[in-house]
Amino acid sequence: MMKTTIPAATLLMAGLLVMGGCDSRDAGGASDGAAAPDPEQERERHPVVDERYMTPRDAGANVDSVAVWHDGDARHWLIATAKEADRLLVFDAAKGDLLRQVGGGEGLDFSRPNGVAVIDDLLLVVERDHRRVQVISLPDFRPLGRFGEDHLIRPYGLWVNPVEGGYDVYVTDAYETADEGIPPDAELDRRIQVFRMTLEEGEAKGSWRFAAGETQGPGVLREVESLWGDPRHDHLLVADEAEDRLNLKVYDLQGQFTGRVIGEGLFQHQPEGITQYTCEDGRGYWIVADQHETVNVFRFFERGSLDPLGGFQGAQVLNTDGVWLTREAMPGMPDGAFFAVHDDGSAAAFSLDEVLPALGLEPCR
Repeated sequence: MMKTTIPAATLLMAGLLVMGGCDSRDAGGASDGAAAPDPEQERERHPVVDERYMTPRDAGANVDSVAVWHDGDARHWLIATAKEADRLLVFDAAKGDLLRQVGGGEGLDFSRPNGVAVIDDLLLVVERDHRRVQVISLPDFRPLGRFGEDHLIRPYGLWVNPVEGGYDVYVTDAYETADEGIPPDAELDRRIQVFRMTLEEGEAKGSWRFAAGETQGPGVLREVESLWGDPRHDHLLVADEAEDRLNLKVYDLQGQFTGRVIGEGLFQHQPEGITQYTCEDGRGYWIVADQHETVNVFRFFERGSLDPLGGFQGAQVLNTDGVWLTREAMPGMPDGAFFAVHDDGSAAAFSLDEVLPALGLEPCR
């Protein structure tokens, strides 16, 4: 059950005041060593929604990202990457029970799996240390192919867009200098790598399409991991975690910077996982994790305008990396669920029929 409800107008006004009236560091951002926001004040500012469940915790696994698969009937799976364990963890998405672990055999060897996505009956996994995307069929977890080794250097996150004849796969590439620093801006033109993936006689094949990234100005992507796209509005949001940035760059699906940056002065910590709540009529919301060990906020933006709409906190979940959202009905969650990683060791589920009312937001009809 949700604990606090704040009208959407109040949340929107608060978000606009923050956007217009203070810099992220003034409000307690960590980039200049200022004190972090007081957790109790943040809890008063953002409604708190109880988690429906937390998955069994395994801190040593270093859980990073999550995705959900439904079989159209009774199976609902929450699939999480475990970076340190080189495994995938498969949970019952309706209840949180661990069902199985995948990896280390049967052709599914992972090396630091990070980003993960589900589309149709396909599971795509980014392996940072194998420098590739691996494609796996569901529900049998049969390997179908892999791609990207010739172009990716240090891949992290991905988003998949269905197109005629296949899928476009967008991957962030956080390549570094020899001393593990961020390269000069002039060398950041490959922060986004895009591949066309096709299925041919049961085999997944990926061909490189293009790379993207500004090399000067506000669109430069310095420290990247999460991204997500919206074909309806031709938006590709890319989180920049660099301490002097802490915002989202808005590109289009052709890899061109639109000139827009959102969340400047709003994100107090690292912008992390990104997902969408989408309606068939074009309405909906972006949800982005503002990651922190004590003040962890899930910030909402209007789907088309990208205007801030407030945010909420979980009663327990902190330090969120990856997030995922499904509108598929599940037992106990009739309008779908929002999932968020909790502090590197587990994942939390929130019922959308509690999250949206807490923010005064309208569901799809």
